[in-house]
Amino acid sequence: MGPAVVRRRVTLGWASRTGRRAGPRRSHCAAREPAAVVEFPQADGYLDRRQRVAPFLPLPATTKPQPLFESDPMASKTWTLINQRGDDFSDHLGSPLSLGRSELSAEPRLLHGGLRDGVLVLHLRSDDFRCSLLPTRGMAMWRAQYQDEQISWQSPVNGPVHPKFVDLGEPSGLGWLDGFDELLARCGLESNGAPEFSDSQQLIYPLHGRIGNKPAHELSVTIDDEAEEITVIGVVDEVRFHFLKLRMTTTVKLKRGEQGFRIRDEVRNLSESPAEIQMLYHTNFGIPLLDAGARVVAPVRRLVPRNDHAAAGLANWDSYEAPQPGFEEQVYFLELIGDAEGQTQALLRNAHGNRGVSLHYNINQLPCFSVWKNTTSVADGCVTGIEPGTNFPNPRSFEGEHGRVVKLAPRAAYSFDYRLAYHSDATQVEAAERAVADLQRGTEPQIDSAPQPDWCA
Repeated sequence: MGPAVVRRRVTLGWASRTGRRAGPRRSHCAAREPAAVVEFPQADGYLDRRQRVAPFLPLPATTKPQPLFESDPMASKTWTLINQRGDDFSDHLGSPLSLGRSELSAEPRLLHGGLRDGVLVLHLRSDDFRCSLLPTRGMAMWRAQYQDEQISWQSPVNGPVHPKFVDLGEPSGLGWLDGFDELLARCGLESNGAPEFSDSQQLIYPLHGRIGNKPAHELSVTIDDEAEEITVIGVVDEVRFHFLKLRMTTTVKLKRGEQGFRIRDEVRNLSESPAEIQMLYHTNFGIPLLDAGARVVAPVRRLVPRNDHAAAGLANWDSYEAPQPGFEEQVYFLELIGDAEGQTQALLRNAHGNRGVSLHYNINQLPCFSVWKNTTSVADGCVTGIEPGTNFPNPRSFEGEHGRVVKLAPRAAYSFDYRLAYHSDATQVEAAERAVADLQRGTEPQIDSAPQPDWCA
């Protein structure tokens, strides 16, 4: 069987230095040549562009004219999965989106039944690294995996849970916990801390805010073989009539050769009035990474225990014991050290130092850091959270009084950059520890022995 034939209508011409297509050079009285329908042989799904046609010269009968572009048009492709019009893109569900290479792929799936009913999951793959994104839950990252190693935790909540089953307004203010089982859950945008109540005990701000239970109304996936990366863009609104009107545009990138993912969140104030926002990247890990003897390694400028119970465990704030049924959580608030540009990183490594995960971010965007230790039994949710944020997760009013909010002018936007990197051997873990030590060098950490009134509500 001969090669397939693709018919295209082209106008022969030349390409200028600006990249614009121009017509053939001719005298002012030369007749314009009509566009011609030509046939291009196609092999392996791509057009052969090795031939170049010199301008002004007649084409030999055996020469096939080629479109004038430098890169392969199929090196990059974008798929729309959700748009504001509500168009049906169900034909993309259940099958991998790729350009024919399994090293870079995305697979959207719509879950059915139980608390998962109606949740859209986007499974992403870059070489041996895989992760699962939840557009239905505020663009949260549900799970991640490197080769056969899980990077997540075991929640007693059988998620992912559709937001319709999470009552954020229930009287205790703790409804957020009904859907909590992600590797990375964003907390915000109006508030991101503990629930807050009025003098009459009515709920004002629920635990960890609302953005994590808002579905994306726009979603696209781009696979670029030349850049060797996958880019997912999702748009989520947190809007209430008479109150804040915020839009979060999330960009998630996976790049070949990297064992992790990068995120940029842009939060825009849609209102003509000023606004204040908060953001917390609630990043959660459990067994097997969180084994007995696991440690947090971070460049600490200052550390404060959240309450007296945390202060009692201050000597071991950075290490973990084996799971203990009934363990009472401990939380520590930190200010980390950044480099000259504000870049910093924090590491969670296992007891043997041959597995770990680092979070990379900028302290100018996210000046606060929290360590949440919850090493209860595995069945009850043995987990730790290492959490960069704009503030500490205290009640909203307390944090506002102490200036730990981001102020947005009308129509203005603010961006956050976050990267997660998984370390799959001792050499990578050691390199991450050295990077933290370099940031710490020359600075003696200030460790407060008790909660401080300006840090702890």
